[in-house]
Amino acid sequence: MRLKDKIALVTGSSRGVGRAVALGFAKEGAKVAINYSSNEKAANEVVQAIEAMGTEAIAIKADVAKKEQVEHLINTIVERFGRLDILVNNAGFTRPAMLLKMTEEQWDQVVDIHMKGTFLCSQAAGLQMKEQNKGKIINVTSVAGIVGTVGQINYSAAKGGIISMTKSIARELARYNVCANVISLGIVATDMTEKIRTDEKLKEIYMNRILLKRFAEPDDIAPAFVFLASDESDYITGQLLCVDGGYGMI
Repeated sequence: MRLKDKIALVTGSSRGVGRAVALGFAKEGAKVAINYSSNEKAANEVVQAIEAMGTEAIAIKADVAKKEQVEHLINTIVERFGRLDILVNNAGFTRPAMLLKMTEEQWDQVVDIHMKGTFLCSQAAGLQMKEQNKGKIINVTSVAGIVGTVGQINYSAAKGGIISMTKSIARELARYNVCANVISLGIVATDMTEKIRTDEKLKEIYMNRILLKRFAEPDDIAPAFVFLASDESDYITGQLLCVDGGYGMI
């Protein structure tokens, strides 16, 4: 097992991509903290699925855009497991609107959860990883952060910022043997992308941009996270890995 006895935190892991990553880590032997903001039932279901694999998990409620809740999240993990080896900054949502109609609230909500959340979690986890002199931080971005997208300037800006933030994290934490990388995803079959995948017009538009001509399933993306979380990637930091079926290459 590539992550045996590693301690991992995946933010926003009660569903979608985060859930798939958490289960992928558990399959490789990691003990996983499941973070959620509202859906306790779904988070507990992920915990149960992980425990059924023979490893440990804990569900912790926290809004990653609030510093005191993030500190409580990290402290709870360290108290329970003794350390934190892996952080995946995945939590996020969308509040779509065109530039000329977007409200300040829509901008703030998305930028806070994606960018501020990634900053706060990386800061709190980084302090712990510094003490351990080892750790892995994996941030999640999107094709939208590379090429932009219509109707989601807030999401695109936040995801683009995460790329440069990751490079800065990598530069600052390398001295403590902490690697920071970012994975860019395309259209993954989750609740967040349901409209794109079910609206025939939108589906055709996006399918024409994906070289492999299919949307990703959550299990398609988990192996990349496992690799960057494992000891196999100990000499990789500050890098962007695109797991998008070729979408971002266009």
